Amino acid sequence: VKSTTAVNATVTVCKPPQQPVIPDRSVFLAGSIEMGKAEDWQAKLTSTLSNLDLPYHLTVLNPRRESWDPSWIQDISNPQFRGQIEWELDCQDRADVIAMYLHPDDEGSISLLELGLLAESGKMVVCCPEGFSSRGNVQIVCKRYGISLVGSMDELVQEVVKRLGELPAPQDTKTHMDGISWLPTETLGLQKTVTGRFSHRLSLLMSWFLLNNCWLAYAALRSRLDVATIAKDGTADDNKTSLSLTLK
Repeated sequence: VKSTTAVNATVTVCKPPQQPVIPDRSVFLAGSIEMGKAEDWQAKLTSTLSNLDLPYHLTVLNPRRESWDPSWIQDISNPQFRGQIEWELDCQDRADVIAMYLHPDDEGSISLLELGLLAESGKMVVCCPEGFSSRGNVQIVCKRYGISLVGSMDELVQEVVKRLGELPAPQDTKTHMDGISWLPTETLGLQKTVTGRFSHRLSLLMSWFLLNNCWLAYAALRSRLDVATIAKDGTADDNKTSLSLTLK
């Protein structure tokens, strides 16, 4: 599904099992779904974003699956269910902003699991209207981890747009696997952006490299000091011998 804003900036919606191609900025829509029973707030938020004059391309990662089957067994052994959850986890990793809406009529157990999982990501904006059963818990968690917390859909949209606008100009961070839809889900799940898990591993490798170089430099310096000490001791012994012969 695609729609174009008044300034010709395109908003692309990606739903599972489609693998996303993210050319610019992205937002993941977390929160109430309730197996397709909850209000389709994702469609409302997407429509609002599509009608804004966004000066960038926005990819909306919407986990509300069109072909969801409520009879699917929610177990890791079920490939359809596992594929859905892994799609969500991968997209949460890749998204620039994660917008969460907690509907007052939704029990929200899975949404609260997501909140705990993503609280320290630095990406979250949470909308928790009055009436949500665990609103107090949400307030405390958001305060603890510095998460933006709002009370209405309009405020959620405003905060999402603000956060997206604060992002630096995008670079080509797509992997060579982006857009390859014929690969199996397990392979596509390995996609990583440069700013994601790969950069963390790269920083660890660079840290190891620097520490290794420091150790080599220290060893070389220690070796030179040892040689200098030996040479100094040898000179001192020669001076003592010369002085002894002179006295005799």
